[in-house]
Amino acid sequence: MWNSLRTDELDGLTSEVITYPVGGDQIHAYVVRPTGDDPVPGIVVTHHLPGWDEFTREFSDRLARHGYAVIAPDLYCRFGHGSPDDVAAQVRAQGGVPDETVVADCAAALAWLKAQPYSNGKVGIIGPCSGGRHAVLVASRVPGFDAVVDLWGGGVIAAPEDLSPARPVAVIDYTADLSVPLLGLFGNDDSHPSPAQVDQHEAELKRLGKTYEFHRYDGAGHGFFYYHTPMYRPEAAMDGWAKVFAFFDANLSG
Repeated sequence: MWNSLRTDELDGLTSEVITYPVGGDQIHAYVVRPTGDDPVPGIVVTHHLPGWDEFTREFSDRLARHGYAVIAPDLYCRFGHGSPDDVAAQVRAQGGVPDETVVADCAAALAWLKAQPYSNGKVGIIGPCSGGRHAVLVASRVPGFDAVVDLWGGGVIAAPEDLSPARPVAVIDYTADLSVPLLGLFGNDDSHPSPAQVDQHEAELKRLGKTYEFHRYDGAGHGFFYYHTPMYRPEAAMDGWAKVFAFFDANLSG
């Protein structure tokens, strides 16, 4: 839970940027974890459309401060390097990052985490915005995860005209393959996903008997965790973070 630290604990974080292999590529990733040798759960962070940016690292740091080993792959690594804004612009111009490479990069990140000596063998996946869509996509297609969190992921519901070579299948069509618990947090003022799309996703989860919990916030729109933007809604964000920590604790501990 938030602010549950003890003032006499001699703890901290260790963080670095690494590369790890995916096929013939070396993918950059930000890795952060608590200091010490005790086994801890792992989390894969799928970044949002603004890219592999400073927010992604701070987001990962917060998870690590609450006891998780975190890897946040640069899902745009194959598009080249530069500022996050410049790389994200290239990704948009080229039609987005292909789902297949996201799945491959996250599957390899999962394997990398589980191979670390500090892993307790449990790994979750979480992402905001397009990263929320990616988190649900990956959890549905890659075995070995133990929990998934979708933070207002737009595009889980997609009409046929919205599909593309990069995104050939709507994520909701993989719902039957989702075998881990799902937590979803959404703003009722959002349009992507809209409340109606969240309803549609929930109906499919119910129909297929999946384990999930959705929470919706009045007065919040897209990106209400984003403290660096006007979209920030502090009360909804802090309640949402508490739900994220409780969900991961329930599903990744031990």
